[in-house]
Amino acid sequence: MLDKSKLTSLVSWMAQASKALLLPVIGITVFLVIWSIAANSINTSLGKFPGPVAVAEQFGALYQEHNAERVKAEAFYERQDKRNAARLEVDPSYVVKVRAYTGKETFVDQIFTSLVTVMSGFILAAAIAIPMGIWMGLSPTLNAALNPIVQIFKPVSPLAWLPLVTMVVSALYVSPDPMVSKSFINSLLTVTLCSLWPMMINTSLGVANIDSDLVNVSRVLRLSPLTHIQKIVLPASIPLIFTGMRLSLGVAWMVLIAAEMLAQNPGLGKFVWDEFQNGSSESLARIMAAVVVIGLIGFLLDRGVLALQRWFSWDKSKS
Repeated sequence: MLDKSKLTSLVSWMAQASKALLLPVIGITVFLVIWSIAANSINTSLGKFPGPVAVAEQFGALYQEHNAERVKAEAFYERQDKRNAARLEVDPSYVVKVRAYTGKETFVDQIFTSLVTVMSGFILAAAIAIPMGIWMGLSPTLNAALNPIVQIFKPVSPLAWLPLVTMVVSALYVSPDPMVSKSFINSLLTVTLCSLWPMMINTSLGVANIDSDLVNVSRVLRLSPLTHIQKIVLPASIPLIFTGMRLSLGVAWMVLIAAEMLAQNPGLGKFVWDEFQNGSSESLARIMAAVVVIGLIGFLLDRGVLALQRWFSWDKSKS
């Protein structure tokens, strides 16, 4: 027999489990039902709007296309290796040439392309915005000088930055054998420019609003500026810094998809635009599949930054 305290804890655990698992499942189920009903009543020039079943079928088709493309790539490299081996047998001094497979990027490939691009731009933005935000938070004079600039550029759309970035990169990034493509640089810099500001603003606010008792402790201990930042500033301002990072990463992901659509750079945005231009009977379901993936990735990126915040924060209960 369970005693009263164990029974109470079991009931409490079941209630928490229902909130964590049952309620989200109910919410998703209701959403899918509403989506199915609405999809059946919407007719477009390409047919009925895709419901959950049609989208799920396209996930399978897209994965099969990815596997088929990988088989083609493996066959290409096998033929290339055989040709090179045959040439070396005839002429040992022959310089082997290895060419990359140039087949089309699959849906899975474009997911990874977008992830690499958004994380590269986000990390570059963090490397600039967080130190700058700390400096602005520590110096009211610098904050007063830079804050108007931040407020002016913060609301600028990525669609305005992209043409400027493209022209600058085309003028400065000139190489016969570039390490990375111009399209990657264009998307990366556009993401960086649009995700700088939330991190910078929140970091400066977090640093500027540190408890005065902590600042006084630092003065009494005569900590060096670097030690003051490491031991006092960063631990106390971590919640707001990570809030800025979460906001910036959400902005970065949205900006990237828009930039890829507008500039036709490789990634999920280009996939959506290509399917829209394709206009086949399956295009709407493929676009909807991409929308689901974009939303799911955005959610997972946010959860990832939240997990990092809990790991870095001294107060593990804070979210």
